[in-house]
Amino acid sequence: MTFEAVCGSGTPNLGGMGPELLLDSSIRLWVVLPIVFITFFSGLLRHHVSALLQRDKEAGLEAISDSQVLLRSRILRENGKYLPQHSFMMRKHYFNNSETGFFKKTKRKVIPKNPLTDSSMVLDMMKGNLTNVLPMIVIGGWINWAFSGFLTTKVPFPLTLRFKPMLQRGVDLVSLDASWVSSASWYFLNVFGLRRMYTLVLGHDNFVDQTQILQDQMTGSAMNMPPDPNKAFKSEWEALQVVEHKWALENVEEELMAHSLDLSCS
Repeated sequence: MTFEAVCGSGTPNLGGMGPELLLDSSIRLWVVLPIVFITFFSGLLRHHVSALLQRDKEAGLEAISDSQVLLRSRILRENGKYLPQHSFMMRKHYFNNSETGFFKKTKRKVIPKNPLTDSSMVLDMMKGNLTNVLPMIVIGGWINWAFSGFLTTKVPFPLTLRFKPMLQRGVDLVSLDASWVSSASWYFLNVFGLRRMYTLVLGHDNFVDQTQILQDQMTGSAMNMPPDPNKAFKSEWEALQVVEHKWALENVEEELMAHSLDLSCS
């Protein structure tokens, strides 16, 4: 495909000289919109295929219990100033006592998992590659072949030459302005730019958004549980041990009475 097939009218703006480059209006109907539709509907297909292959992860009772204990300790550190000193020390004693404290006496058996030998982890990695990486490579390669050499749009602000390899993949013109976007680069921009559309159509718990794929779909707050609970207990014990109680409501009665007297006098 020649460069004249991309341009409808006008001549290329080489090095800032000559008229502005104009694209044929047919490119919008036969290149830009088809790439957007292909990207969007392929994402919908990947979502439904991933939903069929998704394996529900069940969090154990012990993991949920440990995560709740860590959550309670963190809340005590952050909001303990609203408790009287006796109540705060009683809760701190439950967690950090040197003999009977939860973080001292509780020891969990940790079984290390090797991604190369754990069949469930290997299966999840294969499913992720099958539903996310492979379709992106196949569709991107097909779009690069079918729509090779087209310029699709132009960003509304000037860019440096460092952006040319990212925005003009498949169009090797040294004199072309870096603001122009090729068809292959337009596809990758749509892959990462249609996340809000997927959220609007599929909801927040969709399998297209890469940030959601990286999160574990577990019950409750056990998804935040670290792999080694013993290290988490030790770290939380140290954080709670250095907390000093300072009651924030010590003079609240006097302040309320003074405020009410000021209102009555006014």
